[in-house]
Amino acid sequence: MNKKLYAHFFLVVANLIYGASYTIAKEAMPEYVQPFGFILIRVIGAVLLFWTLRLFVSYEKVDNKDYLKLAICGLFGVAINQMLFFKGLSMTTPINAAIIMTCNPVMVLLFSALLIKESITIKKSIGIVLGISGAIILILGSVEASFSQNSFNGDLFVYINATSYALYLVLVKPLMKKYQPITIITWIFTFGLFYVFPFGIQEMLNVEWYNLPLTIWGAILFIVVLTTCVAYLINVSALKHLSPTTVSYYIYLQPLFAAIVAIGFGKDYLNLNKLSAAALIFAGVYLVSTGAKSGQKKEVQ
Repeated sequence: MNKKLYAHFFLVVANLIYGASYTIAKEAMPEYVQPFGFILIRVIGAVLLFWTLRLFVSYEKVDNKDYLKLAICGLFGVAINQMLFFKGLSMTTPINAAIIMTCNPVMVLLFSALLIKESITIKKSIGIVLGISGAIILILGSVEASFSQNSFNGDLFVYINATSYALYLVLVKPLMKKYQPITIITWIFTFGLFYVFPFGIQEMLNVEWYNLPLTIWGAILFIVVLTTCVAYLINVSALKHLSPTTVSYYIYLQPLFAAIVAIGFGKDYLNLNKLSAAALIFAGVYLVSTGAKSGQKKEVQ
């Protein structure tokens, strides 16, 4: 198995984790931990784990000129991304948020074309359309979206979150040519901690740690270790071998995995809509991942 195939495999794993994290995180929020407090816990845990891992794996020196780039990545990839998603989700419905998040690969494709000259090809464009179609079929198959004035602010925050993460994926890509993934992700979360700290410290201090049930401790550990550390590290590692557009495309697998898990537990059932949606998503994966390489600029015809 070559490095690109490994990257695709681990992206599947990362999105399985992301798919499970929404349900798991809601077990702890907001009854036991408020959103910004939870984000601060995530970031502190990630910083401690990443710095410890970096000491044993790869302690690279970072050029002074690159600290600003890492700080910007921390702003868009950790602070704005995580805080606005949790805030937006508290002000809108999960179904609205899921649909809005399907715009992320589109934004990545546009930012990639503007900032790192990644080609916009017919194959990539069709692949993204297929992915959006498949994801929305799955999402709307269980619940109807309800966009209204009441959810506007929350919807807007989720959209800004999706745009922020798209910009992060594109900005971090050039750094992958120079540094190891552990070096980059460690510094990104270190800078992210400074941004998140003022917003989350009071909510974190309000947590009654001695009253947390064992299941909530498990939920917090899952989010810190798997969703934050493992999934983020997988995504940034995949960028060494794949384009930002391909990495972002895997977001369309999340509703598919959610449906598979629900079917496995007898909470949902398999039908033609789900099979059609799965076929669209995987066809899109193929088209996006086999598009022209970065730097081969082409126009969409």
